Amino acid sequence: MTDVTVAEELAAAIRNIPDYPAKGVMFRDITTLLGNARAFRMAVDALVQPWAGQKIDQIAGVEARGFILGGAVAHQLSAGFVPIRKKGKLPWKTVSEAYSLEYGLDEAEIHEDAIVPGQKVILCDDLIATGGTATAAIKLLRKVGAEVVAACFIVDLPDLGGAEKIKDLGVPVRTLVTFEGK
Repeated sequence: MTDVTVAEELAAAIRNIPDYPAKGVMFRDITTLLGNARAFRMAVDALVQPWAGQKIDQIAGVEARGFILGGAVAHQLSAGFVPIRKKGKLPWKTVSEAYSLEYGLDEAEIHEDAIVPGQKVILCDDLIATGGTATAAIKLLRKVGAEVVAACFIVDLPDLGGAEKIKDLGVPVRTLVTFEGK
């Protein structure tokens, strides 16, 4: 199956919800993709493909849909899984990184011992929009010694510039479906 066909099939499995969470925004809901066994398998296989056969130590997933995708990607690559969570959700000693939201600041955290320095890590989440969360996650992974080899997402919203921010950090970006506009 060609990448174009995969992208088209995955795009068709994603529900589009107009004016959510605010008027003028088209929300890209991947829960319908996750519930479609064929589309979910296709997405995981496509996310994994560039690193099949390579030594990847950890997959880091961003709360919450990144946990679902990251876990599946980690399984396929025989890698460990590291959760990146919102402040106050992890039970052990943590390292944090603040990032900007449209309406203020938030913080992402990781356990301080989640990564052995030098481990090769791929960041995984469902969607890249403005890049705030993903950029914070990459900085957080680097704080604990990870070599962030890539970031992968099902959906890219290129008009919001997030993938470019990640590339500016020197991290290659893999996306499967592109939706223009907000």
